[in-house]
Amino acid sequence: MMMLAACLFTAAAVSCGGKKVEKAPKILVLYYSQTSNTKAVAEEIKNRLGADIEEVTAKVPYDGTFQETIERSAKEREEGAYPEIDSIKSDIASYDVIFLGYPIWFGTYAPPITTLLNRIDLNGKKVVPFCTFGSGGLESSVADLKAKFPEAEVLEGYGVRAARMDAAPNELDRFLKEKGFVEGEVEKLEAFSAPSEVSEEEAAIFDEAVKDYPMISAKAKEVSKRDLPNGVEYLFYAVNVPKAGGPQPPAKEMKVYVLVEKDKAPVFTQVVR
Repeated sequence: MMMLAACLFTAAAVSCGGKKVEKAPKILVLYYSQTSNTKAVAEEIKNRLGADIEEVTAKVPYDGTFQETIERSAKEREEGAYPEIDSIKSDIASYDVIFLGYPIWFGTYAPPITTLLNRIDLNGKKVVPFCTFGSGGLESSVADLKAKFPEAEVLEGYGVRAARMDAAPNELDRFLKEKGFVEGEVEKLEAFSAPSEVSEEEAAIFDEAVKDYPMISAKAKEVSKRDLPNGVEYLFYAVNVPKAGGPQPPAKEMKVYVLVEKDKAPVFTQVVR
């Protein structure tokens, strides 16, 4: 196992030849994955930390089409009838840190995770959420976890778009080092600039980044940005706009993060609604 940064954990002290040695926390990676994206992130974390790992499985799998999955999940949410899952084998009480992974459905963790969280108690644990999504949902799912387990230490977590899975290993490396789970230095990122009105060039960057994603129909109003070692990151403040021939959407505001790396087209990394 890679050396953990003990300063971030409350570890039991044991005597060893008159010296006190910090006991490394026991870590479990617990996850649900439908399309294998979340599984890939879970296994990356497991391999980096040498942690134990277990997959949550639904007794009746979500193995239909995308539309069938959405319809089933929507019905379950409306009825409050969440799916049955197979019992997990891990003894949650014996772990100090739980990395909890899930895809984002309807703005929060997928229904099998809801069933799981109704069966286990994470209060008193350090909980590290990680998720995969189409556009976003990390922040809202973390808020739901904090509300569910108010006595747990829930970290802000890591999330990645399904369209950007190739970026996950490098992003996870930074995340795990920043949070003290593995040793190593990372370059501190500068803060975003103050928001300013979007220029024509910046509006074009925004439009290019979201044009192929059907769930976003929006116009950028303001933007903040910061330089990165490999490019520029933009934080756009945008509002919904109607699609041609479509219904008028509510005029909700959103934040859209867009990455422009050297010699690459703009790509959005997440949406916060």
